[in-house]
Formats: sequence, structure tokens, C-alpha cells
Amino acid sequence: MILAALTVVHVAISLVAILSGLVVVFGMLSGKRLDGWTGLFLATTVLTSVSGFFFPFKHFTPGDAVGIISLVVLAVAIRARYRRRLAGGWRRTYAISAVVALYLNVFVLIVQLFEKVPVLKALAPTQSEPPFKVTQVVVMALFVVLGIAAAKRFRSDQTVEARDERARAA
Repeated sequence: MILAALTVVHVAISLVAILSGLVVVFGMLSGKRLDGWTGLFLATTVLTSVSGFFFPFKHFTPGDAVGIISLVVLAVAIRARYRRRLAGGWRRTYAISAVVALYLNVFVLIVQLFEKVPVLKALAPTQSEPPFKVTQVVVMALFVVLGIAAAKRFRSDQTVEARDERARAA
């Protein structure tokens, strides 16, 4: 009973983290900070990584490794965003680490979908078959492009304000 409740809470937090992360990344692509969404994304992504460690532990798994990597990446993102206030190179560091954190959530989502959804499980029962691998490679490539674009477009507030002012004047 407790394990089922933990699973529901973990999945709900993970989905909120992914959805809010998508909003944050698309905000970065348009040069916007979206402070509320950013807080929600970072908090729920930390919670989903931490809550993953509450499941019964038999041995160290790839999921444990992803959780640890995610927490390290999130520590960098949180430091860049809140401690360094996106100053100088910390803005780009934040953009890249936030996109990587979101990618790790989506990576785990894909693993879970191929494990739990019967149609997908039939396509890749051991997750070493081409449909699973192709899906992961395509998603990774998409996130590399998003990360590069976010790092380039998520500029200082003065740059965004100047661009918006030029757009209003035109």
C-alpha cells in the first residue's frame, strides 16, 4: 500500500517536473526567466530525483545512477540561478544544466514507458532493441539542440529588454 502511494506521488511529481521544465526551456528560448515556473521545475525535479531513492533497494541500478547525476546537475543549476543570480557565464551554465536536468527526467520517462506500456514493451522487451535505442537517440539529439539554443538565446535581462523595446518601436 505504501509502495503504491509512493509510486503515484513519484510519478505525479515527475510529470509536473517534466511539464514545468518544458515551459522553462521554451521560456529560455524566448529569452524569458519565468521565475515561478523555474522554481516549480527545480523543486519538483529535485523531489523526483530524491523520491526515487525511497523505493526498495536491492542493488545499485542505472536508475540510481541517473538520480545521482540529476542531483549533481540540479545543484549546479540551482547555484547558477539562485546563488550566482545568472551573472556572466552562470547564465549559460544555468541554461545548459537546466536542459540536462529536464533531459534526464525525459530519459527516465521513456525508459518507464517502454517498460510499462504494453505496445512499447512488445516493441522493445529488453530495451536493447532498435525502437528503444532510436527513440532515446532522437530525444537526446533534440535536447542537444534545445540546450545549444537555450544557451545562446537565454541572454541577460538588459539584452531581452532592449530586444523587446526594438520590437515595440518597429
